[in-house]
Amino acid sequence: MRVTPDAAHPDGTTSDGATGAEPRKGSFLREVAIIVISALVLSWVIKSFFVQAFFIPSSSMEDTLVEGDRILVSKMVPGVFDVHRGDVVVFKDPGTWLAGTPQPQRNAFQQGVTDVLTFVGLLPQDSGEHLVKRVIGTEGDRVTCCDTAGHIAVNGQTIDEPYLKPGSAPSLLEFDQTVPEGFLWVMGDNRAHSSDSRYNAGSPGGGFVPVDNVVGTAFVKVWPLDHLGWLRNPGATFEDVPAP
Repeated sequence: MRVTPDAAHPDGTTSDGATGAEPRKGSFLREVAIIVISALVLSWVIKSFFVQAFFIPSSSMEDTLVEGDRILVSKMVPGVFDVHRGDVVVFKDPGTWLAGTPQPQRNAFQQGVTDVLTFVGLLPQDSGEHLVKRVIGTEGDRVTCCDTAGHIAVNGQTIDEPYLKPGSAPSLLEFDQTVPEGFLWVMGDNRAHSSDSRYNAGSPGGGFVPVDNVVGTAFVKVWPLDHLGWLRNPGATFEDVPAP
C-alpha cells in the first residue's frame, strides 16, 4: 500500500500534532551563533597547531620579503619536521633583539580587538616579540665570514647565496662561530639592514636563536596579491655543505 503525506487539519496542525509554522527566529540566531563559534574555534586550532599568519614590519628580508607582506608559517616545524639551513623562520626574540623597535600605537579598544582577532587567527601577528630571518647554520655548524672572495662558509664549504638582496654583500662584519646544540645562526637577506645573529652577541644566547623559540617556517606569501608566491628552501645553496 502506498503511503501519502497526511493533510493538515484546519487548525494548522498535521495528524502527528506538529505545526506547519516556520522555525522561530531564536532558533535561526542560535544556529548562526553555533556556526560563528565553530569557525572561531577552528581558526584558533589551525593557528595554534598548524598554520599562522604574520605581518612583515621591516626591510631586513628584502627582496625575499618586503615591508607590508603577509606570510603563512607552518607550525609543524620544529616538531614534526626539523629546521634546515636555508629555511625562513619566524621566532620569538631571544632577549633584546627588538629593543628600541617602535610598536604600533593603538587605544585600549583597538588593542583589545586586535589581540582577540590575532588570538583566534583572523588577523596576522605583527612584529611584537617576533622576528623573521633565514637559517644559515644549525647546531654544530661552524659559520665563518669571509673568504677571499667575500663569501660565507659553513663547515668550511663556501656558499653562494642567490636570495641576497641585489647589491648586498654577504657580510661586512667578519665572524667565526660554532652553533651550540639546540640553537641556530640566522641572518637577514638584506644583510646591510638586518640586526641578526652577527649583531646580537651581547644578547641572551650570544646571538644564537634557541630552536625552542622558533614558531615555524614561512612557506608562502599571501598578501599583497602581486607578491603571492611560495617561499622555497634554496636547497642547492647548502647541498655541498658537509655535516659538522
